[in-house]
Amino acid sequence: MTIPDILAAWHDHLAHGRRRSPHTVRAYVATAQRLLLALDEPTAINWHSLAELDVVALRNQLAGRRAAGIGQVSAARELSALKAFLTFARAQAGLPASTPRLRGPRVKKGLPRPVTPDEAMHLTETVADDAAAPWIAARDTAVLLLLYGAGLRIGEALALTPAILPLGDSMVITGKGGRQRLIALLPVVRDAIARYADLSPWPLPRDQPLFRGAKGGPLAAGLIRRAMARARIALGLPPTATPHALRHSFATHLLSAGADLRSLQELLGHASLSSTQIYTQVDAARLLEVYRGAHPRA
Repeated sequence: MTIPDILAAWHDHLAHGRRRSPHTVRAYVATAQRLLLALDEPTAINWHSLAELDVVALRNQLAGRRAAGIGQVSAARELSALKAFLTFARAQAGLPASTPRLRGPRVKKGLPRPVTPDEAMHLTETVADDAAAPWIAARDTAVLLLLYGAGLRIGEALALTPAILPLGDSMVITGKGGRQRLIALLPVVRDAIARYADLSPWPLPRDQPLFRGAKGGPLAAGLIRRAMARARIALGLPPTATPHALRHSFATHLLSAGADLRSLQELLGHASLSSTQIYTQVDAARLLEVYRGAHPRA
């Protein structure tokens, strides 16, 4: 068996068996390729030899990647991809699902902070990768992108009905106190919702919740919180990386990019501007953190 044969089987499993996103497929296949090329005898590789790889092999592979300069979150993501690949290898070899136990890198805890754009996407992808079925992966991706890409509260996202379909460039959200606001929809958010609607095994009448649980009832916020908790542990992120932190990040990143407070207030649905002003403090705190870590005289 050749390396291209193994990678082709892994690609097919991810893309068609698990229906992962193209980005996840590319990243996971690249991780597997790096592992295969780093083995002592790449020409003698087969599913059984891969299934026998131990903690030492994984640790050496991660050490090489860290030496190449990847960060904590990327290293945790790499470990997750390696474990998934070895689980697949064991299944191909006809062995029980099991992978070497190796704890992922931990991110140093500090003050509560929004997640970075890179961390937000890693969290979303990791939640999807952990889902029990492709339609659940699509559902969780759509919900989390509504929080990070549109600034919704989790309750607002779960209150949506199929009446919003088909989606346009914007939609009206009813938030706290019955206040309505217009939000813009990025293409990636529209595509995620449309993909979920296509894959959902449940009927989606216009007056019922759009997002459903595994048994067809309304999706509970606790399920999303628990899924994100597992993802942040896998990625070594602090406990502050919650679903609400994605909305928090939406606001902080817009403010950093030049959005004014009044516009941000409208996008977030805050009744008072004072509620929005907290993001100026967070943004200033992040700037000071960067300054102190980078300035030679700090």
